[in-house]
Amino acid sequence: MAFTSSTEVKPGCLGVGLALMVLAVLGWMFGYPQYRVYSQRLAGEAALAEAQSSRQVAILEARAKKESAISLAEAEVIRAEGAAKANKILQDSLGGPEGYLRYLQIQALEDTKAQLIYVPTEAGLPVTESRRLQGPEGR
Repeated sequence: MAFTSSTEVKPGCLGVGLALMVLAVLGWMFGYPQYRVYSQRLAGEAALAEAQSSRQVAILEARAKKESAISLAEAEVIRAEGAAKANKILQDSLGGPEGYLRYLQIQALEDTKAQLIYVPTEAGLPVTESRRLQGPEGR
């Protein structure tokens, strides 16, 4: 039996192939726009979910800042009340407001590193040393 090569294409095969090609093109023409709509809808849903998540995170961060500010304010009030009580105790033990102010003045003088300090007298005026600054010629 001899094998003969024939390039003859049967009309039935050509028709089936052409029909499949037409169906594929028509399917692509109908399916691709539908796929784009579906893809865009999914992208929109994902963007919406991300926006909602970001909004919730922002709300939670704002609540945390609010609670933190309230706690800091309460702590500051407690600290101020404690300082006021301590000042009242010091003031009462030093003979009233004048004694407490004199105590604060002494504390400030101890902390300073100045060479020349003017202390107010009973009238509230400082004693000046104008002769000291003139030098040896003026004496």
